Amino acid sequence: MSVAMAIQFRPMQPSDLGAVYAIETAAYLFPWTQGNFTDCLETGYRCEVMLESGVVVGYSILAIMVDEAHILNCCVAPSSQGRGLGRQMMQHLINRLPQMRLPSLLLEVRPSNTAAIHLYADLGFLEIGRRRSYYPAPAEAGGREDALVMRYTAGSAAVSA
Repeated sequence: MSVAMAIQFRPMQPSDLGAVYAIETAAYLFPWTQGNFTDCLETGYRCEVMLESGVVVGYSILAIMVDEAHILNCCVAPSSQGRGLGRQMMQHLINRLPQMRLPSLLLEVRPSNTAAIHLYADLGFLEIGRRRSYYPAPAEAGGREDALVMRYTAGSAAVSA
């Protein structure tokens, strides 16, 4: 499970939207629309792509608030998962907090996404709340799923690049 050495991050461009949307629809049963991504770019959210050997393999979208960054969406392509790229992306976001002059990152995660929850906890995120019926879910699962709200506070864990 080694991380490829050719990983780079850069601001998302409109020309990346096709690749980003393809990852989104491959990864999620209830994906964002391509219009959601376009809106995030146009609104000025901090949108980045993760490149492996020049190919988009992941992305993140942050809304910058007064005293924290809120991770609105963060994903690694299913075909690239299991190699530590999600950890590398999250470490990249955490390591940018001082540059953004922000003390914390906030995110929501499905309770059913145990792999992500374990990753976030390992990186120092703490559960701070729950949003009831936040996510859509299949009808056989009740149609809605809660979201765990987790926060990382700068200095709460040692994170390397």
